[in-house]
Amino acid sequence: MPSPEKPKLSAEERRVRQADRLASIRLRMAIGRELDDRGITTPAEIGAALGLSVAEATKLLTRHQCREGDVALLQAAAARLGVQVPNPGRRPADAER
Repeated sequence: MPSPEKPKLSAEERRVRQADRLASIRLRMAIGRELDDRGITTPAEIGAALGLSVAEATKLLTRHQCREGDVALLQAAAARLGVQVPNPGRRPADAER
């Protein structure tokens, strides 16, 4: 029996998903750099620094697919660390204008 076809996403839905995916990548990279700079390397230390359980922190920082709610969790973790991440919708050249 063939599997049912997935509904097609609208152009707007695809754009939003792509923006979320890019934002999550940027946030993960910035958080990872900040943790490295602070010498926070063990899963227990990372969980404590992010205010999450070890399992939640590990999943959030290492998952390859962006899930609903990830961007908000990553933004909260970045804020907790004091990490500034540029607006993903703007290029640095746009900010100077």
